[in-house]
Amino acid sequence: MSEHFGTLSDGTPVHRWTLERAGTRVRVLSYGGIVQSVDVPDRDGRTANVVLGFADLDGYLTHPEPYLGALIGRYANRIAHARFPLDAVTYALEPNNAPGSLHGGARGFDKRVWDVEPVEHGVRLSRVSPHGEEGFPGRLKVSATYTLDASGALRFVYEAVTDAPTVVNLTNHSYFNLGGPGSGDATGHELRLAASRYTPVDADLIPTGELAPVEGSPHDFRTARKTGSGYDHNFVLDKGVTDAPEEVAELHDPATGRVLTVSTTEPGLQVYTADHLGEPFVPCEGVALETQHFPDSPNRPEFPSTVLRPGDVYRSETVYGFSVR
Repeated sequence: MSEHFGTLSDGTPVHRWTLERAGTRVRVLSYGGIVQSVDVPDRDGRTANVVLGFADLDGYLTHPEPYLGALIGRYANRIAHARFPLDAVTYALEPNNAPGSLHGGARGFDKRVWDVEPVEHGVRLSRVSPHGEEGFPGRLKVSATYTLDASGALRFVYEAVTDAPTVVNLTNHSYFNLGGPGSGDATGHELRLAASRYTPVDADLIPTGELAPVEGSPHDFRTARKTGSGYDHNFVLDKGVTDAPEEVAELHDPATGRVLTVSTTEPGLQVYTADHLGEPFVPCEGVALETQHFPDSPNRPEFPSTVLRPGDVYRSETVYGFSVR
C-alpha cells in the first residue's frame, strides 16, 4: 500500500509504502529508502514503533545527519582523508566528515529519491548512481529489496552491478528503541554480539588497522549486558563473510520483553549508541546496529574487500527478527 508523503523543493514527490505481515508493520519512504517505523508487539501484546523516525518529510530534511532509518551508500561508514586508491588511481571523495568521508558523502543514497515497486510481501527500491557521484567511480545500478517474512522479520537484500571498478558498502541506519516512543534512552537494553574482536579507531573514528580482542575490554558483548553509552565501533563478527545470513546479535528490552535479533551475510557490525543524538530526541534514545564491511576498507587491503568489478554482482542480506520473552 502506498500514499503520498510529501514533496521536495524541486517538485519531486515522495511516497510512503506500508508493509504488514505476521504482526509486524513497517513504513518505508521513497526518499532515502528510509524505514520510518517498525511496529511490533511487546510481551503483553501492546504494539509500538521500535525505530526512531519523524512524522513528516520536513523532519528528515531538517535533521539529515542522524540518518534515521536510511539506506546508506555508496559506502557506509568512514573513508579516511576522503580518498582511496583503486587500480593505481586515487579517487577523491566528498569530505563531508572532515577530514574523511562518511556514509557516501554530502548527498549519499540517504538523500536520493528511489524508484519503488511492489514485490511479494514487500517493496524493491532501485536507482542508478552515475559515474563520479560524490567522487565514486563507475555507473552503479543498485537495488534494495525490503520484505517481511512469515514470522514478521524484516529482510533487506542489496544488489549492485557496475560498469567500472568501484567500492560498495551498503547498510540500513535504523536506531532501535524496543521500549517504544516516550520510553527514554536505550542504555538499559541488553546486547549480545557474536564478535571476539573489534576495530579500534583514532581521534577521527578511523580504524587503526588493528583487530583487537574484546576480552577484558568494554567492547566485550559476547555475554549479554546493558549497552550503556559511548559506542561508535565496528565489531568483527566471528563468522566472517557468509553466503546466507547468520545470527550475530541480539538486543533485548527487559521492560517490554521485546527482542531484536540481527542476522547477516556481512563480516562487521557497527554499534552506535547515539550519544550525540539531538532534538527532538535525547542522547542514547536509540541503538544503531549497522551490518557492513569494515570502515575504511578501501584504504586497508588487510580488511575484507569492498571492491566491485564489472561482471560481478554485489549482494548483501540482513534480517531483523522480532520476538518477546
